[in-house]
Amino acid sequence: MQKTNWGLVFALWGAGLGAAAQYGKFSATFDQLPAIYPQAGNALGLIVSCVGILGIFCGVIAGLLVARVRYRRALLWGLWTGAALSAFQALLPPLPWMLASRALEGLSHLALVVAAPTLIAQLCAPGDRGLAMTLWGTFFGVAFAILAWAGLPLVAIGGLPALLVAHALYLSVFALYLGRRLRALDIDSPPVALSPGRILREHVAIYSSPAISAPALGWLFYTFCFVSILTVLPPYIPEETRAFVMGAMPLVSIGVSMTLGVMLLRVMAAVGVIITGFTGSALAMLWLWADPGGSVPALVLAGFMGLIQGASFAAVPQLNHQPETQAQANGAMAQMGNVGNTLGTPVMAITAGAMGYAGLPVLAGAAFLLGACVHLLLSLRRRTVAGPA
Repeated sequence: MQKTNWGLVFALWGAGLGAAAQYGKFSATFDQLPAIYPQAGNALGLIVSCVGILGIFCGVIAGLLVARVRYRRALLWGLWTGAALSAFQALLPPLPWMLASRALEGLSHLALVVAAPTLIAQLCAPGDRGLAMTLWGTFFGVAFAILAWAGLPLVAIGGLPALLVAHALYLSVFALYLGRRLRALDIDSPPVALSPGRILREHVAIYSSPAISAPALGWLFYTFCFVSILTVLPPYIPEETRAFVMGAMPLVSIGVSMTLGVMLLRVMAAVGVIITGFTGSALAMLWLWADPGGSVPALVLAGFMGLIQGASFAAVPQLNHQPETQAQANGAMAQMGNVGNTLGTPVMAITAGAMGYAGLPVLAGAAFLLGACVHLLLSLRRRTVAGPA
């Protein structure tokens, strides 16, 4: 691709916002669910989590399928399926049916988060990929901000069904638009027969490759920390600054990713930016250990995490030059991201409960350092495999 098609890049990013809202529409309105399902008890948490749990097991399979069934087809399937499921959920069906629809929505989500960034990389000139993939990396933070600013007022007016219908319409609009615009970008691929042996070999091939696995293995440590810090840290921040700090942290992360992160990607390899982000985040956690609940170190931490966020997606096409391996890498990122999101908050909460506040900077700081070490080791492996120039 000699010239970047920014119109399509932004449209695919917009589809990504709809994918992130598949998580956020119930996460942001979780307090509404007990009134809808009063007998559900702890099972209400499954309405949010079962989408991610499915991603743990199916992330790599999604990468395999998306690479074989054509990226446009997978993207459109994800959009139309997501729209249909949101429309069904707007009926507020009985809890078992709601949970079943959420499990299916996990498959829709995986199709979107694997196909869209793979297509974005193909639509970009090499010099623009860092900016485009950094933009893609903001889709979760931006979607959650939109849900807070526009989605919750909509719920206040029309109830949860109004938000679910709006989400269905949003996905349908992008399905119609992208269905026409991406028709010329179909990539023919041979059919593949899935079997337990094939799935096992795919996992081995991905996680034994220092290029395909690197973005995902680093992403594991980022996702382990990001949501868990935003969940566990607030009680330790002084009440008078808590709302400001917790609202500003995701915005600072996005802002740094789109400014300093993009500038660094023009002069550094993406892996170098990721390692810088992990190292700076570990130092910020040391600062938070010395200044418990401090507003400035918390915002500095968010800025360094923003470097990890954008550069991790930029690393996929930098390290993997074929669409097929990019789809594998994006599938692995989806898988490891779901592992990190699922484990991070409960492990961080248990550690903080056992060690008090000190447990937060110790555990998160160690995770950030491990993320940097993993990328350094995989960089060494890539140089070893490549051999002398």
